[in-house]
This record gives sequence, C-alpha cells and structure tokens, in this order.
Amino acid sequence: MLLKHFPSIFAMSKKDKLKINMKRFKRETVALLLMMITNSGFAQRINGNVVDKKTGEPLIGATVQVEGCDIAAVTDASGKFSIAGLKNNGAYNLIIKYISYQTRKIDGVQSSSNEQDNTISVALKEDEQQLGEVTITAVERKNTEVAMVQLAKNSSVIVSNISAQEIQRTQDSNAGEVIRRVPGVSLIEDKFVMVRGLSQRYNNVWINGGAVPSSEADARAFSFDIIPSSQIDNLTIIKTPSSDYPADYTGGFILVNTKEIPEENSFNISVGGNWNSSSAFRNFYSAKHSATDFLGFDNGMRSMDKMNNNWNVKRSTPIGDMKLAMGYNHKWNIRGNKVGLIAAANYSSEQQTHENMENNLFGVYDVANDRSNYLRKSTDNQYSTNVRLGAMLNITLLNAGGNNKYQFKNIFNQIGNSRYTWRDGVSAQANLERSAEYYYRSRTTYNGQFTGKHTFSSDALDWSIGYAYANRNLPDRRRYLTDDALESGVYALSTGNDISREWTRLDEHILSASINDAHKFKFNSWQPVLKFGAYGEYRTRKYTTHEFIYNWNADNNTLPTNFRHMDIPTLLSDGSNYGDNKLNLLELVRMRNNYSGHNSLAAGYLAASLPFGKLDINAGVRYEYNQMELISNTKDTEESHSSRFYRNSDLFPSINSTYKIDDSQQLRLSYGRSINRPEFREVSSSVYYDFDLASSIQGNTELKNCHVDNLDLRYELYPSRGEMITLALFYKHFDSPIEWTYTVAGGTDLIYSFKNALSANNYGIELDIRKDLSFIGLPNFSWSFNGSLIKSRVNFEKGSKEENRPMQGQSPYLINTGLFYSNHRHGFDMALLYNRIGKRIIGVGRSEGSAGSEDNARIPDSYEMPRNTIDFTATKRIGSHIELKLSFRDILNENVTYKQFADVTYPNGNKKTIEEVTRKYKPGRNIGFTAIYKF
Repeated sequence: MLLKHFPSIFAMSKKDKLKINMKRFKRETVALLLMMITNSGFAQRINGNVVDKKTGEPLIGATVQVEGCDIAAVTDASGKFSIAGLKNNGAYNLIIKYISYQTRKIDGVQSSSNEQDNTISVALKEDEQQLGEVTITAVERKNTEVAMVQLAKNSSVIVSNISAQEIQRTQDSNAGEVIRRVPGVSLIEDKFVMVRGLSQRYNNVWINGGAVPSSEADARAFSFDIIPSSQIDNLTIIKTPSSDYPADYTGGFILVNTKEIPEENSFNISVGGNWNSSSAFRNFYSAKHSATDFLGFDNGMRSMDKMNNNWNVKRSTPIGDMKLAMGYNHKWNIRGNKVGLIAAANYSSEQQTHENMENNLFGVYDVANDRSNYLRKSTDNQYSTNVRLGAMLNITLLNAGGNNKYQFKNIFNQIGNSRYTWRDGVSAQANLERSAEYYYRSRTTYNGQFTGKHTFSSDALDWSIGYAYANRNLPDRRRYLTDDALESGVYALSTGNDISREWTRLDEHILSASINDAHKFKFNSWQPVLKFGAYGEYRTRKYTTHEFIYNWNADNNTLPTNFRHMDIPTLLSDGSNYGDNKLNLLELVRMRNNYSGHNSLAAGYLAASLPFGKLDINAGVRYEYNQMELISNTKDTEESHSSRFYRNSDLFPSINSTYKIDDSQQLRLSYGRSINRPEFREVSSSVYYDFDLASSIQGNTELKNCHVDNLDLRYELYPSRGEMITLALFYKHFDSPIEWTYTVAGGTDLIYSFKNALSANNYGIELDIRKDLSFIGLPNFSWSFNGSLIKSRVNFEKGSKEENRPMQGQSPYLINTGLFYSNHRHGFDMALLYNRIGKRIIGVGRSEGSAGSEDNARIPDSYEMPRNTIDFTATKRIGSHIELKLSFRDILNENVTYKQFADVTYPNGNKKTIEEVTRKYKPGRNIGFTAIYKF
C-alpha cells in the first residue's frame, strides 16, 4: 500500500511537517532497503531502542544507520533495533532518523558479541519545521494506539477502535474482553456485544472483511469469546451507516482484523495459569467425559448410536486453569516483493463454579397476602469446564511497487463447554423439586478470506472472496426431575417425562464476495472521489433435533420396587434396569422442531467524497435485495416440508460530513438509514427448552423487518500524537423493533419468543478521552476514559398488554476508564482498569388480564443490576527473550445480581416498589500469570 513516507507521517500536522528534498528522500529509501541485509557471518552487534523524548513512547520505523558504511536497521513495534554484521569489536557512530523528528547522531557506540552488553536508548525530539509531501512504499501498520487514533481521525465515518498495542496493556484474553473497552459498548454473559445500549441483534460482525455466522441457535449473535486476543491486529466499530458497508447494522458494524505481515521474524511460546477464588481448590462435580473433551469436541461417546448410560457424577478439586499459546512470524523479501506469514495456535482450559446461585422468577405480586408470587424458586450449583482451541494462518504478498497486495487469511476455533447443574427448589405449583442437567456443547467456527488491494494512479480497487462455517453441537443433553407431587415431602419420579435426553445440531455456511473501487478525479485543486462497489452473500443453515423420554410399564414392572425413590444416577447407570418391561427410551417425534434455510443477499452502492475546503462530504446510496427461505415441517410425525419466503429490497441513503476546524479539531455530522432483519431461528416454529430459564423458546413466523433512522453529531480533538478527546450525540428511531419477550401458558409456564413493537427511540451522549499525563508531571503515565449516557423508549400499540419501557438490554450509563504506566527503558508496564454499567432490562415483563385492568396485574421486568469491576495488570520484559505477565481481575468480586421490581398499589392507596432477586452469585476473583519466551 502507498503510504506517506512512514506510517508515522499520519501523525503530523501541516504546521509540524519539515521540508525535505528528494536527495534526502533517496538516502532514506536506501537505508530502508538496507535493513533487509543481515550477514550471519559476523557476531558483533549493537542493540537499542528509540523513543519519543517527551512521552517515552516507542517510535516504530525509525532508521538507525552506521556512519560511513551501508549497515542500517529499522525499529520494530517496541521501538527496538539490532544492528548486526559489524566486523570488529570497536566504536561506531550512529545516525538516527525519523520523519517529523530531529535527526540525532551518537558517537562512539561500542559493539559487542554479547546482546546484553551494548543496549543503548535514544530519545528523539519532534521537529517543528515544514515537510513537503513524499511518497514511498511501506507496510501500513494498524496495530498501534497512534495508528488507530489517526485512522479514527481520518475516517469518513464515526468510528471507535482498539489496537493490538492496547490489548497487550490490558492483557484481555479474548475479543469479548477487548471490545468492552470501546466507548458505548457493554457485554451480556461476558461474550455478546451491545453497542449504544442496543442488543446484539442490532450489530453486525465481520472478520477480515467477511461475514461470520451466528454462534447461537436461538438468536442473531456472535460470541466474541471465541477469538483469542493474541490473534487480533485491531478492532474497529463503525457507528454510523455508510453506503460502502452492509445496511444490516444499527448499533455498530464491528470489524475484527487479524494480524498480517510481521514486523520481524520470530517464534514464541507462552505458558500461563489462572486461579479463580470460587473454583480453584474447591469441590467440583462433573459427568463422564469423552477422551477428546480436552480438545473441545466429543469423540462420539455421546452419540445416539452409543447411547451412553453412565449418569454418575464424580468429584474433583481443580488446581487452576491452563493457557498455552505459540506463534510463528516470518517475512521474506523476494526481488523486492514482501511476503509475510503469521501462524498462531492457542489453547486454554478453565473451570468455573457457581454454588448456591439463586435462580428465581416472579409472577404478579400477591397484594392480598403482601408476598411475592414465585413462578419458580430454586438454588443452583453449577460446574462448568470450558476448553478453547484456536489456530490462525495468514499469508500476505506485497509487490515490489507496493501497489498490489494479496492476502489469504484463515482463523479456526473449537470451543467445548461441559456443564453440570444441580437444582433444588419449589415449582409454581408449590411442589418441592430436585433436578439436574448434564450439558455438553461444542462450537466450531472457521473464517477464510482471499483478498486483493490494488492502487493505480487515480484508482484504488479492492476485492474479496470469503467462506465461513459455524457448527453448534449439543450431543446427549440429559435432564431429570424428582418432586413430591405423588406424596407431600417425599421426592420421587412422577412420570417418564421427568427424564429426557436430547441431541441437537446446527450447521451454517456463508459464501461472500465483494468488489470496491474508488476513482479520484482532478479538476485543478478540487479532487473529488467516486466510490462504487457490489457485495453478494449466500447463507445456508440446517438445524436438527431428536428428543427422548424414559418410559416404564407401570402394570408389569420388573424394576426395583422403590425405583421411583432411588438415587436417579444410580437407577439410570445400572444396565440391569433396562428392558421391555423395565426402563426404555421413547422418542418424542417432533419434526416441526427441525428446519433449514437459505438466505441470498445482493447489494450495490454508489458514493462520492466531496472536499470543499475545510468541509468534507461523503454521500451515497446503497441498494440491497434480500431473500430468506425457511424450510420447515408442517407435521411432527413425518417429513412434510413447507417453504416460507421473506423478500425485501430497499434503498439506504447516507451522508457523513466532516468540518475541519483546524489540524487538531473537527466536527462530524452524519445521517443514515439501516435495517434489522429476522434470523432463521426467529421465524421458525422450532421449540427448545432452556434449563437456565426453565422455559421453552420458540420462533414467530409473523416477524417483519425493522427500519432505523440514525443521526450522529461528534466533536473531535486531537491534542498530539496518540491522544484524542471526542464528544458525541446520537439519536435513533426504530420502526417495528424486534424484541425478546415471553408469554404465560397454562397459568404458570413461560414461553419465550420474538415480536415486533410499534416503534422505539434511542438517544445518548458519549465521551472518549485518551491522554498522556506528562503535562501534569507524570511521565510514562497515560489515562483513558469512555463513558456513555443512554436513554431509550419502546412504544406499543394501544390496547397492548405491554407497557412503554426502555429497550431490552439498554443501560442508562456505561463507564470504562484506565490508568496506564509504561516504562520502555525498563520493559515494565502496568494498568489499572475500572468498568461499570447501569441497570438494564434483561427479561421483559408482561401485563396479565385485559389491558388497562388492575395496576398490580403485571409480571415485572427483570433487570441486571450495576456492579463495579476493577482489574490490575503488570508486564515485565526481561532482555529480548522473556516477558512475564501478571493480572488480578474482578478484584472487588461483587455479586452478579438480577432483580425484578414490582410496583404495588395497596387497597388503601399506598404504593411501594418491591425488589425481588431473580439471580445472584459470586463470579470469583481471578489471578493470572503468563510467561512468554521469544526465540
């Protein structure tokens, strides 16, 4: 790609550029080429690092040349350099150059054969002279904080981002932890992303420029915990619609880019451990596992063919969690062509324990008796083992001229989750209950893209071809229930329906292709850019499920006389208890729960970038045609395929304008129209029982599209390199938003589903600050803060049983802040991080009876309550090979709490708000340690 001299050129303002002639440019170009020269026959070398004198920040791409000869080096991502090929143990003069900085000469630097003896540190001052424009070929780096700040500044749309450099400082282990550092972002279940208070369904996720499948069977959602942070080069959230991006996002369009051409040849391995205060050295219970569970998938032990009948639970004592990773980076210079290869593999195994966890749901408050009315009341003990296995292989080719770039990127992840839950409680019918769930889930995801970028004199063309695959497998999910329905106070099996086994599998494939072109016109000093492109996507999904219950002959029973009162795992694990007149499996044939689907999307866009002095306008329109076909069964007992089509075509206009007040300040105003379409599962008739909710989930065939109008205003200040302060206002109007809600069936049973509301509004304010603290006498310290205040309202038809309320999942405020210390001279970094989100609706309540009836006749909304999280991380680099990382996460270990709030009006007119705890548990503190060795 053609860059302005080095990547750092983007950090310069016009006033700070220094004048440079072509003679100097040629000398520096020669120095760049000489960095490739390595003569292994000489053992003498000089090592060092180059930093900004004011901030101490490493300078990437600075040239260090030995005076009087052609030996030179270029600093890496940490500002380090190594000059090899020195013929004798003597003193050398070094010349250090970096664009927009004053050239510095250091005389008499001693070389040595010992890498540790001759390490020098060089601090450069910024140069305030003027620089003329010079263009050379280089690799654009987007993995540093400075680079991402400049990307946000120069972007035509409003974006928030985070770089690999920032990820290193926070020591976040996966993309889910990384993304919560972004302004306006929060997480549900530590993996599903919400942007600007909007649920995951209003976000769109691409990896390396290609679409990804949903990782969940029951909702449109991407589980960010599947991507290890070590594989991420940068992560960007586009917050305003633009015609060159898909129209199906409203909260944010999230782009995850993995690493490409490495900065140096290297091989590294890391070994780490984690200790959770709620799990390590405590009792842990689990069911029988297969020989390959440690790799994240079942080896067939849980298949229907084998029908494993071992229901016994074993006890163990976890010592701690394990994390392993390795990475290989290599780059070649072949006749001027740059070739880079990055390969990485990672593995982790962790165990989580949540004991004495409250799990309740409340119905309409009992005013007459002034007490809560339980739809369920229980205490859960839950034990989970999570295994992650990931691999990445990226190959990049940049031609000698720098105007053709080809990439082949691959990322694979395998995740296994084994969970045992024991529940003790009371049903809505006031029966004592004891139940258990044996749950195993594996998820496989693959994303691969082949892309090309081509730069010509007036055109920039890029294209991509992508394939993605996702699999979710639930083999042999087992449940049993005993209660006192037959005899008060005595636990027993009531019916065969109280024991069930289920096999579920989901497979989804995505093929995608895109092409984009930007043509630059020149009308004297006015140089507008015309952009146009096309995108096509084909998605297919297949979902199958098989469910069995246990049956016995009550009249001719050869089972033990007390079998109803036996320990259930003992009863079911004994093979002698199975037979024609004993226990046998009966399949519940429900073919309407199976479905498949195909979705085709064709899109094209036209946009123009129009510069008018200090004002830049990017306006465009996008056309999208989408057809979804859902193929389901109309009968339960036989194949009876029926297709239902959902077709739509829309135009999506957008305009993004930027007014540059001066080199460090700008103002943005944007408008765009977007859409939110239902997913396969949401319009299917399939029913799935969720053990955590103790309720069934089903689709709604009548769902329709939601259209959204988006308006944004943002002020941006860039005080200096790597620093930014932004203040944004946003407003969104939804027509027919899709929400997750439930109905009450049979008086007490809940059925969760999806439905359209009439409309909704969402608006708020965001503040983002990234600031170096040397101006207050704290060199090496920096501070980041991002906070949001958000408000929303969902409106329903008159006469509806729903009440106007905030949108599901929307937090009224979010706070992320961090204090960072970085001492590059001593190789030491620290970070202190804080996060808090406001009270948000997780479960939507519902009015009972006719609309407008009793004030108290309402099942209250369920809220996730605020909690404070504080993390501390420290990193120490020892020499050039060893790096040690220490982390303390969730130091406060505050309760994770969910509540319902019942607004009660008593007969005497007094009013009161009743707080009812629906879920509550301690997540535990985490202590992590990782050692990295770099070869």
